[in-house]
Amino acid sequence: MTKENHTTLPEFLLLGFSDLRALQGPLLWVVLLVYLVTLLGNSLIILLTRASPALHSPMYFFLRHLSIVELLYTTNIVPRTLADLASPHPRAISFQACAAQMYVFIVLGISECCLLTAMAYDRYAAICRPLHYSTLMSPQACMAMVGTSWVMGIITATTHSSLIFTLPFPSHPTIPHFLCDILPVLRLASAGKHKSEISVMTATVVFIMVPFSLIVTSYVRILSAILAMTSTQSRHKVFSTCSSHLLVVSLFFGTASITYIRPQAGSSVTTDRILSLFYTVVTPMLNPIIYTLRNTEVTGALRHMVKRQVT
Repeated sequence: MTKENHTTLPEFLLLGFSDLRALQGPLLWVVLLVYLVTLLGNSLIILLTRASPALHSPMYFFLRHLSIVELLYTTNIVPRTLADLASPHPRAISFQACAAQMYVFIVLGISECCLLTAMAYDRYAAICRPLHYSTLMSPQACMAMVGTSWVMGIITATTHSSLIFTLPFPSHPTIPHFLCDILPVLRLASAGKHKSEISVMTATVVFIMVPFSLIVTSYVRILSAILAMTSTQSRHKVFSTCSSHLLVVSLFFGTASITYIRPQAGSSVTTDRILSLFYTVVTPMLNPIIYTLRNTEVTGALRHMVKRQVT
């Protein structure tokens, strides 16, 4: 019987928020509204950065690809979450569907890490090495950075998924989450758990901390360059070009660090789900809002497009 349990592909049961019945109805409408705003905001960023000549710079090239990642990221998770919230009972997800969701989730998460790093390097090149900017951030270099972001995501997702989903699982495992995230699924494995968890978590920490360290290094140099400026107006102008990116980096890496790096001993299932809901649903909605409201070039391009359409 035990052998049969470990050799057949199990069907996972996603707990979702079915244990919090009173919250399911309100959460359904909140998540749906946030998802629609996310689709609208990121689609608008993609449209603006393609249509407006004023936004044909490396920074907005990366921003467009970041919005594409955000759209795919939320679409990989939210439709299934909405269906689960509409059901009063936990819903099953097949082994293959769970593996596919996790694979896409990791690809897009790592790609976003790398894109945010590329955007930090773009700001460093623009502020600290302006005379070499056109060479450092040539179209070929930008395409190479975006391509590398996707390759890193695919490599990480392939290694993580292969390691996790080749482990034996019990016959009817229940995932105490609303998506097939790395840690909840890994903890269900009934053999090789400790070694695999250490390996996966080490790799996860590396892929979070290395991009974050590069971003911090870029901004340390940017800060040094800002402090060396004699004009207060110049300092304010330079800092304003970085503030949106800094805020997005803080949101993304802050929630990711709390989720994957904090000690698991003090965590709870409800806390984990709330944190995951924030960085998978809320953060992708906030990013286009941050870049739109805090960026005069984007707001100017938006006004111009609206005026042209009305005319």
